[in-house]
Amino acid sequence: MRLMWIVGATLLISLVSLIGLVGIILSKKTLKNVLVFLVSLSAGTLMGGVFLHLLPEAMEELETKMVLNTTLLSFLLFFVLEKVLGWRHCHESECEIHSFGYMNLFGDAIHNFVDGLVIAGAFVNSIPLGMSTSLAILVHEIPQEIGDFGVLVHAGFKKRQALLMNFLSGLAAVFGALLGYFISESGVAMEKFLLPLAAGGFLYIGASDLLPEIRKEKSLKKSILSFVIFLVGIGMMWLLVD
Repeated sequence: MRLMWIVGATLLISLVSLIGLVGIILSKKTLKNVLVFLVSLSAGTLMGGVFLHLLPEAMEELETKMVLNTTLLSFLLFFVLEKVLGWRHCHESECEIHSFGYMNLFGDAIHNFVDGLVIAGAFVNSIPLGMSTSLAILVHEIPQEIGDFGVLVHAGFKKRQALLMNFLSGLAAVFGALLGYFISESGVAMEKFLLPLAAGGFLYIGASDLLPEIRKEKSLKKSILSFVIFLVGIGMMWLLVD
């Protein structure tokens, strides 16, 4: 039963990579206006997932010091990965390319693979935790995948090629989830450490990528609405608390 939940959740998240179709349909101006609100919702769900789900659950399984140390280590690890791989989460259809298109795909595939491991670990702990973690990742993927589509097109990929490559990169989440599940079934209690690892990753993505994007908004009206949507994201995570 848990395996079905894990595979289903990661397949759904992989399909989000096809949301680049929206980038083909919408005008650049409309897409840019919508993205700031998607980013706000993503930031809220990630932060809510960290402080309302991942860290509390991890502290039930591990000592508080171990949880905090692992979370900090994960935060630093994500920073190093971004620097070494040129891992950029761009949220605008027109953004500066910091690395070659294929490097972006490679970094994104690693990110999706880690997401799969995290989802597997969460579902092994409990189905409600798996659902809340999957929701946080799912909402985050929406603006990220639209941005990644824009990066690939700008890097020289044709739109259909960009969609296909982005989808193949997204499938890495399924492989990560299967690996995580079968390792946990073998008796290795890695899921306990995946929770603080995920928390550190979520904190890094939210603090270094999403929140700065929200802060760039100069319109007072949009800034207030973005903050409200940010709170809605946190509220969604609060409603999923056991």
